[in-house]
Amino acid sequence: MYNLSSPSDISEILQRHGFHLSKTLGQNFLINGSVCPRMAEMCGADQNTGVLEIGPGVGVLTAELAKRAQKVVSVELDKHLLPVLKETLAEYGNISIILGDILKIDLMGLCGEQFAGQEFCVCANLPYYITSPVIMHLLESGLPLRTITVMVQKEAARRLCALPGSRECGAVSVGVHYRCRPEILFDVGRSSFMPPPNVDSAVIRLNMLRTPPVNVTDEGLFFRLVKAAFGKRRKTLVNSVSSSLPYEKTVLADTLRECGLSETIRAERMTMENFAQLSNLLAVEKGDKKA
Repeated sequence: MYNLSSPSDISEILQRHGFHLSKTLGQNFLINGSVCPRMAEMCGADQNTGVLEIGPGVGVLTAELAKRAQKVVSVELDKHLLPVLKETLAEYGNISIILGDILKIDLMGLCGEQFAGQEFCVCANLPYYITSPVIMHLLESGLPLRTITVMVQKEAARRLCALPGSRECGAVSVGVHYRCRPEILFDVGRSSFMPPPNVDSAVIRLNMLRTPPVNVTDEGLFFRLVKAAFGKRRKTLVNSVSSSLPYEKTVLADTLRECGLSETIRAERMTMENFAQLSNLLAVEKGDKKA
C-alpha cells in the first residue's frame, strides 16, 4: 500500500510508469496529507451524492472522495496518468476515470450518463492556468450542481469571491455571484505540493443558488456581455463591448445612460444589477432588430 502523500512513494510510482511531470499542464501533486480529507469532507460528498473531479493527479483527492461519495467521476487530460491511476485507485470500485479535456467534453451528456439524475457536486485541485475558464465553463453549463469546491491560486480565490463593482472583480467574479454564494474555506501553503509552485493556494466553495440574485432575460447574452466588458478592462465598457459584440458604440452609450450610468464607465465599476439591466435592455434592442 502506497502513501500518496509521501513524495518518495509518489516518485517511485511515477518513475515505475515512466511518467514525467508536465509544466505545460500545471501538474503539481499534493503531498500534504491533511488537505484532501478536509476538501472531501467540506465539499459535501456523502453516500447519496456523486462527485465530478477535474484533474485527479495521482489520485490522492480522488481516493478521499471515493471514501465518502456514492460515485466519483474524474476527468483527466493526460493519458500517461491512466496507468498510474489504475494502480493507485485499484481498491476503489466507485471511481470512473474519463480521458478528456474538461473544456471540450459534453458535460451535460457525461454527467447525465454517469450520475443518472443523482445529485452531484464538483471537487478538484485545479491547475492554475485553467482556473477561470473551468469555473466559467461549469457556471455556464447548466449542470444541476450542489457545490463546486476547488483549490486554486490564493490570488485567484480572492478574485473569484470578489463582489461585482469592486476593484478585484473580473468576468468570472460576476459569473460566480450570479450562480453561487462563494466562500474561502482555508489556505494551502506552497510546500504542500510536489513540486512546490511559486505561490500559495486556497480552497473555496461555491454554493449553488436555486435562483440568480437578479432577473436576466437572456443568460447567454448576459455572460457574453460580462466577458466582453472585462475583455479589455483598461478600456471603457463601450469600447470593450463594441469590439467583441455586434453593438454600435452609440447604442451602448445610449443604453448605459438609460440605465442611469455614465457612458465612460468601466467594467469593474458595474454591479450585478447594472450588468443585468444593461443585458436586458440590449436583449430588447437585439429583438427589435430581428423584428
